[in-house]
Amino acid sequence: MNIVHISAECYPVAKVGGLADVVGALPKYQNSATVSSQVIMPFYNNTFTKANIFNTIYESQLELGDISYPYKILTLKESLLDFDIFFVDVPELLFKEYVYSNDDTERFLAFQIASLDWMLTWDTYPDYIHCHDHHTGLIPFMLQESFKYEHFRKTPNILTIHNAQYQGWFSHQKVNLVPPFNFDNVGFLDWGGSVNPLAAAIKCAWRVTTVSPSYMEELKLSANGLEDLLNHESAKCSGILNGIDWNVWNPETDNYLISNYNTKTVVSGKKTNKKHLCDTFNLDFNKPLFVFIGRLVGEKGSDLFPEAFKNILEKGDASILLLGSGHNDTEIQLEALKNDYKGSYNAFIGYDEALSHVIYASADFLLMPSRVEPCGLNQMYALRYGTIPIVRRIGGLKDTVIDLSEKNGFGICHKDVTVSDITNAIERGVSLYKDNNTYKQLSAQIMKINHSWDASAKEYIKLYKSI
Repeated sequence: MNIVHISAECYPVAKVGGLADVVGALPKYQNSATVSSQVIMPFYNNTFTKANIFNTIYESQLELGDISYPYKILTLKESLLDFDIFFVDVPELLFKEYVYSNDDTERFLAFQIASLDWMLTWDTYPDYIHCHDHHTGLIPFMLQESFKYEHFRKTPNILTIHNAQYQGWFSHQKVNLVPPFNFDNVGFLDWGGSVNPLAAAIKCAWRVTTVSPSYMEELKLSANGLEDLLNHESAKCSGILNGIDWNVWNPETDNYLISNYNTKTVVSGKKTNKKHLCDTFNLDFNKPLFVFIGRLVGEKGSDLFPEAFKNILEKGDASILLLGSGHNDTEIQLEALKNDYKGSYNAFIGYDEALSHVIYASADFLLMPSRVEPCGLNQMYALRYGTIPIVRRIGGLKDTVIDLSEKNGFGICHKDVTVSDITNAIERGVSLYKDNNTYKQLSAQIMKINHSWDASAKEYIKLYKSI
């Protein structure tokens, strides 16, 4: 079985969100004696590409409407990943310092066309083509309708929706950029009066998955305009919960940590890491440490943090540390809190991979009050490091965290995204932390919860075989 994943992101090459983590881990866990999994992604001008050497294995021209662009297919000179990865280099369009911007229609259409054009030259076509999000959403349509790709008509293709809020809309005036097809079928491209790549993929893909079972059900009720379509196509839709890379996220071997630990040494290990982190960010080591790691955007509920944090910090019972970036207004408000709550609050505006590992290992609680969370990986990282997740019951958070009040519960859950809900959830965490023995037992217990990609990768392979 040969599977080709096509994606705009892949960790560690280019990461904007959870899509990169999934595409960087799923192929690795799918690879086995009977399965060969590989990735095709754009060639960006970023830290990874500057730090490595690449070989050109193919060169040609792609047609984007009336314009012809030269492109190359590159590979890493030295294999750094646990799967084969190929890069589409379209210098005029893709070789940018950013992943996403305002010119994404042309950029990602060129990427998709170049990928398929190159695959046409292969001696053996893939058994399955697995597309991720709207940036590759026109591939199922082109495989089904474009004349030049008729050789792929019988090749099953799968779409995974990582975030349905973003759909890649563009005007019908640009439909000529799509390789020629029977115009009688242009309706496959349309949704709501625009060309909608994500909608087109849902219509044309052989199977559609989301990154958690609950998110699939939620999308049928709220999907930024795609609700009716997803209900209509529900027979081919399913949710498969993401996993995490069990080797990369492992407190026993993690090179980023000050002190490694396992389930037996979790108390001392977390204590050492927390002491270092609190010293670094001027926080009170003796208070429970609540952290947030992620994008400071409305989807994550971070706009409510300034007021909720004030409610908590005024009482003086907790320390809070934040790592992330996003909306400018939210960043400014969260930065301003530093002056008022020195010794109890700090924030690192930006992103630092090494620091994120240390924070997971040091924190007592992780905050995820998301308005939208297709799957969420941070709560899985937290569990792996013995850090108790505080989450809103939504999407994958609902699928992976059980409230302490319920049977076999181990986390703190709240129903809504309000200042009051976030404040009350943190206060529950403070109370739990004061019950020292229960907290320590829980920290060791949650480290045993297995959210590795092993089970999820097998579910995808099972899905492929069912087609």
